[in-house]
Amino acid sequence: MASPRLPEDLLHPRPDGLYCPAGDFYIDPVRPVSRAMITHGHADHARAGHGTVWATPQTLDIMAIRYGEAFCGTRVPVEDRISVDGTTATFTPAGHVLGSCQITVDDGDTAITVSGDYARVHNPACAPFQLAPCDIFVTEATFGLPVFNHPSPRSEIEKLLRSIAAQPDRCHLVGAYALGKAQRVIALLRQAGWDQPIYIHGALQQLCDYHIEQGIDLGELRPAATNKDKTAFKGQIILGPPSAFAATWAQRFPDPVICFASGWMQVRARARQRGVELPLILSDHVDWPDLTKTIRDLAPQQVWVTHGREDALVRWCELNQIKARPLRLVGYEEEAD
Repeated sequence: MASPRLPEDLLHPRPDGLYCPAGDFYIDPVRPVSRAMITHGHADHARAGHGTVWATPQTLDIMAIRYGEAFCGTRVPVEDRISVDGTTATFTPAGHVLGSCQITVDDGDTAITVSGDYARVHNPACAPFQLAPCDIFVTEATFGLPVFNHPSPRSEIEKLLRSIAAQPDRCHLVGAYALGKAQRVIALLRQAGWDQPIYIHGALQQLCDYHIEQGIDLGELRPAATNKDKTAFKGQIILGPPSAFAATWAQRFPDPVICFASGWMQVRARARQRGVELPLILSDHVDWPDLTKTIRDLAPQQVWVTHGREDALVRWCELNQIKARPLRLVGYEEEAD
C-alpha cells in the first residue's frame, strides 16, 4: 500500500523559499530560481533574476518598472488560475498593494493558500481582499501580536487634515513607501476631500504614474522640487520615500511637520526613533483582529506562519484547536509597511 501523501509533498520550505515539487516552482523565492510565482511587487517578495515568472499583469509591470524590462527570462501573466505540471495555481486578490494576490496551489488532494502579504481594510489603490478557501493557510504575521489593533484609515487621514488646518504656515512631509503606501495615502486624501495638488518626491513618480494608468484616481501631483520658493509649500502635503528623510532632501523644507504612514507607528518608540511628529497608523497588512478573523473565516485544517511574530500566532492557533507551525523563512523584511 502506498504511503499517504503529506502536505509537505505539495509545498515545503527550502533555503530558496517555498517550493512545489510537483510543479517545480517556488513561491516568492528569496534567491533567483528557474521558475517562480510571485504574490506582489515588493522587493522582499519579488526579486529579479528568475527564469520564468508567473504573476498578475500588474505585478509583472511593477517588477519591470522597479528592475527593468529584462528582470526575468519569461513573463507569464495570470489573471485567475493556471495549470503547471499537474498542479493548479489560483491567484486571489490580497488587498495589500496593486496587483497583489494570494496563490493557492492545488494537486486535487490538498489545497494550500500562500497569502503573501494581505490586508482586509479598505484600500482605494488596489483590489479588495478575497478569501481563498484551502486546507492549509500560509499566513504572514507582521503584526501578529494582540497589541496591534489599528485605527480606521479614515480617522488617520482626518488626523493629518486637522494638523494641516491647525498649522497652515507649515508643510507636512509624509514618509510612505514607494509602492502601495504612497498611492494609498494620496487616494485616501482625495476621498477625504483634499483637492489641492500633492507634491511627491521623484522616486514616487513612476509608480504613481502607473497607478493612474491603471485607473487609480490620484488627482493632481506635482514634483516636490526643493529649488523653488519654499513659501509655496506652506499648508501643503509632500510625500517621499523613507530613504529621503535620512537625506538632505527633507531638510530643505522650512519647519516641516514630519509624518510617517505605517502600521508600526502604533509603537511610540519607533515614531520617536524616526523623529516623527505626526505618526499615521496606516498599515497594508492585517492587524491582530483581522489576522485571527481570517483564520476563523477560512477554517483551515492547518496554519503555517511566516515572516513576523510567528510564535504568538502559532500559540493562538493551538489554543483554538487549530494545528499550526512556524515556517521560519528568511529574507522577508518590512518594505511594505
